[in-house]
Amino acid sequence: MQAGSPNTRQSSSPASKGGSARRRTPRSRNRAPQSPSAPKPSLFDQVGVTAVDPAPFDQLGLPKALVGELTKAGLTEAFPIQAATIPDALAGSDVLGRARTGSGKTLAFGLPMLADLHGTSARPLHPRALVLVPTRELATQVTDSLKPMAKALGLYVREIVGGMSFARQADMLRRGVDLVVATPGRLNDHVRQGTCVLSAVERTALDEADQMADMGFLPQIRELLNHVPAGGQRLLFSATLDGDVDRLVREYMSDPVVHSLTPSAASVDSMDHHQLDIAAEDKHDVLARIAARDGRTILFVRTKHNADRLTRKLRSVGVHAGALHGGKAQNARTRILEEFRRGSTTALVATNVAARGIHVDDVSLVVHVEPPADPKDYLHRAGRTARAGATGTVVTLVTDDQRRAFRAMAGKAGVKPTATKVSPQGANLARLTGAREPSGVAVVEPKAETNRNPGSGGTRRGNPRGRTGAPRNGGGPRGEAKRGEAKRGARRA
Repeated sequence: MQAGSPNTRQSSSPASKGGSARRRTPRSRNRAPQSPSAPKPSLFDQVGVTAVDPAPFDQLGLPKALVGELTKAGLTEAFPIQAATIPDALAGSDVLGRARTGSGKTLAFGLPMLADLHGTSARPLHPRALVLVPTRELATQVTDSLKPMAKALGLYVREIVGGMSFARQADMLRRGVDLVVATPGRLNDHVRQGTCVLSAVERTALDEADQMADMGFLPQIRELLNHVPAGGQRLLFSATLDGDVDRLVREYMSDPVVHSLTPSAASVDSMDHHQLDIAAEDKHDVLARIAARDGRTILFVRTKHNADRLTRKLRSVGVHAGALHGGKAQNARTRILEEFRRGSTTALVATNVAARGIHVDDVSLVVHVEPPADPKDYLHRAGRTARAGATGTVVTLVTDDQRRAFRAMAGKAGVKPTATKVSPQGANLARLTGAREPSGVAVVEPKAETNRNPGSGGTRRGNPRGRTGAPRNGGGPRGEAKRGEAKRGARRA
């Protein structure tokens, strides 16, 4: 196994591609024997933290057209994860990378993929590169980031996700797409119906691989990777290498160059973490005052029902709040996220959908309305603030009966929150969060959102053209939630 370093990056160049010689074979032959009872260190643990000096994009071996487009966007110097991984990816190596959320991973895998595709075009139904992501919102974010770069090279990047017209996506694939950004469930639908063929895919990237494993996507990812030629390049980015992700690495990557830019707990360093001890009866008043603060705030809840209920309560007291969860139609999710980005909605009430790779600039406060049970959930949610070198604050509302469990979870997450007792009108709450009294003037509720997604229902059988009719299980968020939870499970993304 080789480990990437700044010294080896200088010799990497696009001319040294070696993807055609790559085989999908386990790498256990390179590992020292271990006692069955000894814990197996991950590849990230084995290589330690990669030290990377800043590097201008024009020194990484990228095509001039790409460098020019980056310069137009105000990007001249690569982030550490980009400086570490781009030359190795351009050289044709499989790359396994870890970096904190908001560190620039999209361009780290996207730029070398586009550079390698430059000069040729895709056949109908046969994309040449593939990026797999856990959620629709992250697919949109990745697509939007790469489209200007692709256009500079005469390439086409498109997203393939659930909740959008299957027929339109099939049409798009028939016209030819160079790089597809997809969620596993919807892409599998296209592969099974013959509207997407993966036999020409030369490069595959998996972004947020550990999150896809947590969401139950691993069987679908394996099914897709089994359709991709074995000799292709694999780029995999993950915060952790738990069992399922480690198996993906062993089965589908060949001697990857490993770059670990940050240890697993390092993403919490640029945030202030607070445990707000509250009385249970004060909780809703505390939340209303926090949500009424200046600045963008994300409030995380456990269920879709809780997200909708809290949003209604906040709007009733004058807070411009919106709910984001998997039970909403894709057009509603897109609209709510765009309103949050623009600032017309200042408080986003979300389930873990928004913790999975969503990037919105200037989120200054993340609120755990209930303490998460899983340290991974805490870190994913917290990562919505303090992105790309910024700082932020993370607070968790904790009642007496939750205190012990929260402290244990925080310890596993590598977090030492400062505990402070707060009350709705108390100075401590205002000091730590910027909380203030809401206006009391109810915000008008938006018109009822239909959850009919034209053309999205025929992705399995009997409706290959995406014909629409009355939504099954009824319209509205409840009907969509039933379809998403009961019939598609992890496929809903």
